[in-house]
Formats: sequence, C-alpha cells, structure tokens
Amino acid sequence: MSSAYNGLPLPVKGSKITVANGRFVIPDNPIIPYIEGDGTGRDIWKASVRVFDAAVEKAYGGKRKVEWYEVFAGEKAKEKFNTWLPDDTIAAFRELRVGIKGPLTTPIGGGIRSLNVTLRQVLDLYACVRPVKYYTGIPSPVKHPERMDIVIFRENTEDVYAGIEWKQGTEKAKKIIDFINNEMLAGTNKRLREDSGIGIKPISITGTKRLVKMAIEHALKTARKSVTIVHKGNIQKYTEGAFREWGYEVATQEFRGQCVTERESWIIDNKDKNPNLTVEQNAHMIEPGMDFAPEDFKQAVYAEVKSVLDAIFATHGNFRWKKMLMVNDRIADSIFQQIVTRPEEYSVLATPNLNGDYISDACAAQVGGLGIAPGANIGSEYAIFEATHGTAPKYADKDVINPGSVILSGVMMFDFMGWDEAARLIEDSMELTIQKKTVTYDFERLMEGAKKVSTSGFANLIIGKMEHHGAHAEANHHSAAAHE
Repeated sequence: MSSAYNGLPLPVKGSKITVANGRFVIPDNPIIPYIEGDGTGRDIWKASVRVFDAAVEKAYGGKRKVEWYEVFAGEKAKEKFNTWLPDDTIAAFRELRVGIKGPLTTPIGGGIRSLNVTLRQVLDLYACVRPVKYYTGIPSPVKHPERMDIVIFRENTEDVYAGIEWKQGTEKAKKIIDFINNEMLAGTNKRLREDSGIGIKPISITGTKRLVKMAIEHALKTARKSVTIVHKGNIQKYTEGAFREWGYEVATQEFRGQCVTERESWIIDNKDKNPNLTVEQNAHMIEPGMDFAPEDFKQAVYAEVKSVLDAIFATHGNFRWKKMLMVNDRIADSIFQQIVTRPEEYSVLATPNLNGDYISDACAAQVGGLGIAPGANIGSEYAIFEATHGTAPKYADKDVINPGSVILSGVMMFDFMGWDEAARLIEDSMELTIQKKTVTYDFERLMEGAKKVSTSGFANLIIGKMEHHGAHAEANHHSAAAHE
C-alpha cells in the first residue's frame, strides 16, 4: 500500500479494507477516503462527518473508529492539481476499497463528460443502488408516502451512459450513418437521417446478469418480497428486451430453489387449486385469447406449461411458491405510473442505466426529494457511497443546505460494512429530529410550525438525539432491509 496519495500521508492508525473470497473484510479502524464535493458539498461534509463519528463512538464506545482520508476530485482537484480527477484519487479508491463522496460538478467545455460516470466506469462500479423510503414527518406531494419502500438496482456502466456517440455533422457521424444506411439497412425501407447525431446503446449479458444477481441476492438477504425487472423491451427488443430475458435467466438458473417467476406462479397456482387441471386447460387460464391463437402459438404455450410443471411443481407446488422470492417484469413507462398509484406492490427494481436514473429520482420526489436521497455505486471490489443531488453553488458556504443525502449515504455505507448499530443510530436520530420539525429550509418552508435550522445545526440536533438513551425507542425503527 502506498503511504500517500495526492501528497497526503495515509492515517497511521488506520487499516485497509480488503476483499477475500468475494467479500469485503472490514477492520475496526478502516481508512475511508472521502471527497467533500463541490459547492454545497463543503458544508454538507462538515456536518455529515460529525454525525458519522458521533454515531460510531456512541455505538461502539471507542472499539471502532473510522480514519477519514481526503482525496480530491472536481473543483478542489482542479485548483490544487490542475486536473478534475487526479490519478492518485483513483489509486486511493482502488487501494482503500470503500469511500464516500459529496456532489461533484460536471466540467464544462469538453474533456471528462461526468466525474461521477468516470468513477463508476474506471472502478467498474456496476450497480447504482438507491433505497427510497419515507421517514415520518417529511413533507411529501403524495397522500401516502409511507407506502414507498423500494430499493432500485440500476445498471451503472452501459446503456446510453457508455458515452459512445458522435456529434451531428462530423466526419465520424457521417461514416456511421453511411455504414448503417448502406450496409446494415440495405434492402429495407429504414434510413437514418443524414443530419442526425448518433449514439450507441450497448446492453450486454455480462452487465445485465451481474446487476440482476446483486438485486436478487439483496432481496433474499433482506427478506424482500419481489424483484421487478424494468425494461422497454416491447420497443427495444434486442437491448432492453434482452435485459428482461437475461434477468429471468439469472433468477431461474442461479436461484431456482429460492425464486419463482410471476408467470410460473400462475401456472403452479392453477394446478395447486385444481390438481386435475390439464396442461391445455392451464394454458388457456394463463394466456387470454388462446381460442383465437394460431396453432403454433398454442403448442408453444402448452409446452411452456408442461415444462414448468415438470421442472418445479414438485419443489414449488402445494403453495410453497408463495414463500419464495417473486421475480416479475414491468414495462418502464408503466412503472412510472405504478410507483405513484401502488408503490407498496414493489420492493426491489432491477433496471438498465437510463430507466434507473429516471425512476430513482421519480421515487425520491415522493419521499422528500434528492436532498435526502442516498445512493451507492457498488462493484465486486469497490464501493463508493454518494449524494444524489447536485452542487447548488449559489448556496455554497452558507450553511443552509439539507445534509440528508450524504448522511443517509453514510447509513448505507455503515450497513454495507456491517456496522448496523451505527447505521440505525443515525437513521433513528435523524428521523426523530425531523419529527420534531427542526429542519433545514427546504423542509421548513413546506412544514407548518417547523423551525428552520442550519446545516450544522441539523447535524447538532441529530447528534443530540443520539445522546438520549431512548432515541431508539422513540423513533420508528427501520429495518436494514432497505440498505446495502
């Protein structure tokens, strides 16, 4: 291990997090790199780190301690090292494994497209994990925000975020358009317009299966009821449609004894309720319009029903499937409606990159917005927890911004590390602070009778709640199931 990065020596009292046999090994004194972030990130980090340290001290009485280590990206890195993302920052994350960051600006005028995307791609942080749930007292635009308790697993390295695109009018864009029109679309009535910008949308078996596998593992570990594969496969058949197919393959091939697909459940339930049901009768029950279907379609459905019953009725029948993890799928535009009208029906979502970006923010809007929405970028060997909001530079250094997103990202990080006691202490104390209507300006303006406090003042109140032994009993408890 290097003794310094970006010219700063590592804490001598800290130990490095390692990975062994696919698992993160966390010492009692881990060195955790942090990027404070641009704009309001400075105020938020100062407040959040005090909350983190107070919770660890309270929970473990000095037996555990985080050794924080600053690394640089964004404006501070540009000012110090004349680069937006120093090589040493990447090297530090590689060496130290688990880190946390505030919001970063996106450089203007070319070069790095997004520092956040770059970190994800360079470290292969293939899963963006976004738990979205309601904390009592937070103002919400919906009548029943408490029905929202969803964890979104968004593929983080592919889709349109791969950044493979060419500007309209450039020679490379022309070459791509000519190739597609003259080679790939030859003999068809389809054509790309000559004045188009071009982007590529890659979705791979590798990227899809490891993402869905992580989502299913999380659901099983935390006793969640379902995993929903979200896609636009009815239109994008070979990218998002394939995401759906490969997701089901993961469930049925790698978790066969623990999972049932929604369609399988219909077949098995029909047979459970009527043991004398024939394959043909069962098929007509699960597939409307069979009487008018072509014969080859009918035979395919009959074969599907028989295959399911032969393969898993012995293990999943007699209503045993009801105790297993349900894996289903939904069209992306439908999910946007359903997360508003019946969010309680969904538990874990597995999505391609772009869909997940939209959906996670739409969910967050119902439970307080991005100012209090945590996130994580997790791979096989590295994990970075982060604020999900922007830098809000006009509020920088004014001590007014809600630090909730970084604080709850820290809760996710402690859960990931297995430091559940510290995580619950932070979560409970923060919820109790909100219930007392002592909140930052973004919530105060929406809450009748609330008292506005500063960023640092909000942190002080959370820490104060930790000091009361009854904090856990007073607050509404939240299961670690919503965190990774």
